[in-house]
Amino acid sequence: MKRGAIILCGGKSSRMGSSKALLPFGSEGMLQRVVRLVGEVVPRESTVVVASKEQELPSLSKEIQVTHDRQSDRGPLEGIASGLTALAKCADSCFVTSCDVPLLVPALVERMFQLLGDHDVVVPVDDEFQHPLAGVYRSSVLPQVEKLLSANQLRASLLLEQCRTRFVPTDELRSVDPQLQSLRNINQHEDYLALLKETTDSIGTQAPDMQ
Repeated sequence: MKRGAIILCGGKSSRMGSSKALLPFGSEGMLQRVVRLVGEVVPRESTVVVASKEQELPSLSKEIQVTHDRQSDRGPLEGIASGLTALAKCADSCFVTSCDVPLLVPALVERMFQLLGDHDVVVPVDDEFQHPLAGVYRSSVLPQVEKLLSANQLRASLLLEQCRTRFVPTDELRSVDPQLQSLRNINQHEDYLALLKETTDSIGTQAPDMQ
């Protein structure tokens, strides 16, 4: 299996108040950190960052591909389509994540690839809540993604319904990520500040002035 990774950062970050991709986290920006952590499992040359048009990004390794949403405000499916298209020649399956999971555990990424088996998609599920941005998608699902986008059906759950999807209970992932930190995305300024407070000793950073 040729592995790839798609890191989505094209959202408006309206609840955060500033670009999440640029937020400092230790000596790195949030996006830079996620790229580095994913890179422990997926080759850099098979990793693509999907941004919105004209979005400012931090400095990234030259091996990392950068592509853009073809249309704005179309949600994760638009980014997944752009990412799968960019990686079509170098990846059979791709781990998909967002840029706002700074505590991503590489061992969870590895486990998700292992759990794909003969399915089209594998995603964690906690009770009834699915985590489509912590899953692995075969490149072969691209036509189904494009069909949904063409019909203006933008919910990722629709893709999961149409594919051979394996839903993995999150408790089965605690052996590699005991606190399920990989599923902890940071949406609001308060979430960011709380996370910095929790991790001050390990990352040594201060929150920027976002007023």
